[in-house]
Amino acid sequence: MSLPTLTTARLTLRPLVEADRESVVKVFSDPEMSRYFAADFSDPAAASEMVDRRLAYDGPAGQGHWVIERDGEVIGVAHLRPSSELPGGVPELGYYVASAHAGQGLASEAARAVLDHGLDGLGLPAVWALVHENNAASRKVAGRLGFLDVGSGVHYGDLHRVLVALPATHGRPHHIELWVPDLAAAERSWGWLLGELGWREFQRWPAGVSWRLGATYLVVEASPAMSAPNHERTRPGLNHLALHVDTRKQVDDLASRAPDHGWSPLFEDRYPHAGGDAHYAAYLENNAGFEVELVAIEGPSPKRT
Repeated sequence: MSLPTLTTARLTLRPLVEADRESVVKVFSDPEMSRYFAADFSDPAAASEMVDRRLAYDGPAGQGHWVIERDGEVIGVAHLRPSSELPGGVPELGYYVASAHAGQGLASEAARAVLDHGLDGLGLPAVWALVHENNAASRKVAGRLGFLDVGSGVHYGDLHRVLVALPATHGRPHHIELWVPDLAAAERSWGWLLGELGWREFQRWPAGVSWRLGATYLVVEASPAMSAPNHERTRPGLNHLALHVDTRKQVDDLASRAPDHGWSPLFEDRYPHAGGDAHYAAYLENNAGFEVELVAIEGPSPKRT
């Protein structure tokens, strides 16, 4: 996924390119823009070096640097990229709008577009932000966006608030229910696999059992209302479930042990890239014909600049 162009009611956020250098340097020529930076970007040379760093970015797909445009004029920049300040390279959001356009809600509008892209478009588990301790306006923007203040620390050479935004529950899966012909067999296969992935038993009743991970749970039930004795994944309806797995090594490990727990490999001749060269996954089918896809989150190590 390349960096997308994001649009809002008043703004366009498009990928930063070399041709934007002069416009970005102009935005930062106002000393007020550097008030909370360790560097003085009103110096054209310093601002140009900052543009160089942003243009040299080479990280996870869908993350990077945007210019913020209003009516065709560049009025700021924004970014979503692995943090160089927080541990683990977590995704960090930044937004800067020219002082001449302050007080109109444009920073909130731009930051909301990038945040929604990260949480909803990319499916990131969290997005972080670092806001200077004294930058009251930017802290208000983060508050309006739903960021939670989780502490403070010295970052970028000065004291910053550490903020995090989490995905909203609205519109996300509440639970998934599978009707199965053999509850005991389903519990053996699904119970093992979900347990290995961190799910825990949630509910149990004579005709079914469920496992939960976070706010979502999965049910297997031998319902007396079933109208057919078998599941057929190639008919209309559920084809398969796809679940995240942290690393490729864990995908390999689960795939190797799955046959001992009621699962058989699918597309074995194309393992682990049956879904494409950039997609590392195991495809498994249990004795009742249910298919699951185990997808590695881990990708190629991004280059750092």
